Amino acid sequence: MSTIDMSKIDVISNEAYRNGPPYEQYDLLRREAPIVRHPGMEPGFPDWFWGIFRHEDIVTVSRQFQTYSSARQGSLMQQDRPDLEAARMMIDTDPPDHTRLRTLVNRGFTPKAMRALEDHFREVAIQLVAEAVKQKDVEFVEKVSAELPLVAIAELLGIPVDERHKVFEWSNRMIGSTDPDYSGGADDAENAAAELYMYAQSLAEDRRKDPRADIITTLIDETADDHLGSHEFELFVLLLSVAGNETTRNGISHGVLALIENPSSFEELRAEPELVPSAVEEILRWATPVNNFRRTATCDVELHGVQIKEGDAVVMFYPSGNRDEAVFKDPYTFDIRRNPNPHLTFGGGGPHFCLGSNLARLEMRIVFEELARQVKGIELTGNVSRLRSHFVHGIKTLPVRLHS
Repeated sequence: MSTIDMSKIDVISNEAYRNGPPYEQYDLLRREAPIVRHPGMEPGFPDWFWGIFRHEDIVTVSRQFQTYSSARQGSLMQQDRPDLEAARMMIDTDPPDHTRLRTLVNRGFTPKAMRALEDHFREVAIQLVAEAVKQKDVEFVEKVSAELPLVAIAELLGIPVDERHKVFEWSNRMIGSTDPDYSGGADDAENAAAELYMYAQSLAEDRRKDPRADIITTLIDETADDHLGSHEFELFVLLLSVAGNETTRNGISHGVLALIENPSSFEELRAEPELVPSAVEEILRWATPVNNFRRTATCDVELHGVQIKEGDAVVMFYPSGNRDEAVFKDPYTFDIRRNPNPHLTFGGGGPHFCLGSNLARLEMRIVFEELARQVKGIELTGNVSRLRSHFVHGIKTLPVRLHS
């Protein structure tokens, strides 16, 4: 029986993440109460939920989708979401519905598809880093971290590249509604989602009239054995605009910050660029851009000695799993040579393993290869501004000086 005073624990409010994830509380819970009943603490959240903090338990919940459902209440913390049936995204489904959608969308995310994009992404990254080096003092998130993911989404979806910043604005408003710097709140987040939905609708209508060799045309091709319906396609664009933009952008930003805080690691990368793939995996573990996802128990079940009832909310905390000392030696050491590195940043396996993992790894590898090639040193020139969000581990601004 745990003796933790839960009145002093908060790992779910937006305020708890103002300065980054509450790692000390994660550590305490992994040791003393790896599955704990935690109050919801935010409007619209369930009154309480089961928090899951150990790596092995996150893997169990991730893989047993028959027992821990993404569809029953959705994958986000909000309880009784009015949008869930009307606007059910792929992350809010279980097999077989999820399997069908994933199989269709996966056509654009295979390793072969990523290799076909690499040369163009390289050209973009070379130019982005070169311009940042020339400017010397830059706000790295805006100038570099956000740009390649936006270009990637534009290329994948056939969005005019000069309109990519619309996606940046919409995703910021959707994800940043809990942050005072994005003052529109929940209503503005809903408006942003509606605006992006309408934009996706116009993209699909354009491709129906004028098919092209892009993923939009492929996904909505009514002559194929199966295709995304109009509503399904618009929801996919909403999901990709957040998942493919916010997460990779923040992974790059956290990686740069980690290299600033560990300059010897950056020197190693410059001396041994073949370490970049390993460094990317460590950056993914270190950054963990998504803090949590929710599941709902479909039946009574026992996990780690805890009795979970049908209908209970079960929430996996990925930053905690990625600092689990039972899995990672010296988990609070940033080690670009870490091997093995079974991080949970793309999920704990199972049907919801991140569809865009190949794309994210490609973008991050190219950016850090170009930084290692073009930059001799990186230093902070101001305060790092973090996103106030229980859901996304985000960096809003990262002012740096690049030395060439």
